Amino acid sequence: MKQNNYLNVFSSILALLLLCSGPSFAQDEEYQITVMPPGSATPRLPSGKPDFTGMWLPNSAGQGVSGRFGVDPAARRQFDPEVTPEARPQFLPAAIEHMEGMSEIELELSKSSVNCMPRGVPAIWLQNPYGTMLTHKDEVFVQLYEVLNNFRVIYTDGRPLMEYPEPLFHGNSTAHWEDDTLVVESTLFDERTFILPNGWYHSDELKVTERYSRPSENYLVVEITVEDPQVLAEPWHSAPRRWSLTQAPINEYYCTNNQELEELELLREQLESGE
Repeated sequence: MKQNNYLNVFSSILALLLLCSGPSFAQDEEYQITVMPPGSATPRLPSGKPDFTGMWLPNSAGQGVSGRFGVDPAARRQFDPEVTPEARPQFLPAAIEHMEGMSEIELELSKSSVNCMPRGVPAIWLQNPYGTMLTHKDEVFVQLYEVLNNFRVIYTDGRPLMEYPEPLFHGNSTAHWEDDTLVVESTLFDERTFILPNGWYHSDELKVTERYSRPSENYLVVEITVEDPQVLAEPWHSAPRRWSLTQAPINEYYCTNNQELEELELLREQLESGE
């Protein structure tokens, strides 16, 4: 008799849970967060060129979507791989051997979120889940990255590069317009950065070309070309990646008290010494 009572109670609870979960699933199917509409026309600078000013998120939603339910999958992504596929980079044999030889510890230590170093260019546009604030004038293009509170200043007034520049995490950049697309070309990078967190390193011959466009009020499109004759068999081109305009503020984000870094460095030393 008690067993039947238990079964009845269990059945009632299960039915109640299924009943309560039904509307939730229905809401998820309707998607509470969807792809952001294009908005109004592209804002313009006094010169008539597109104005990229705004706070931008690396998705198509116009708001944070990480860890949230009821989000249209199309709103999470920056591009549709069926419409604008992104080819795999073609590495040279020596580069493949180098990356395949990296241990799991070395791969972890190469990540900016672990080693507390700047992601650098182009990684800041390819592996950055946080917002980026842009301030744009006819003569200068300023990028404020929430991640690690990094910044970058790109002059667009035609001034030449320094004659003997030092390697920089974000490279030494020049910019010019091609119609309504701002093209930024950068060289002389600090070699401690990685293109992607899969071991894709670069040499001192790395050249990165960024193409910025703003097809409408709510969207910024960034395309990346990576050239590196010591690592790649041919230039790699990213898909046009969309960033959506948000009203969220940029937050303070510093990399401090990273005990994981100390533990990983100790593990690497132990492995290298054979202990």
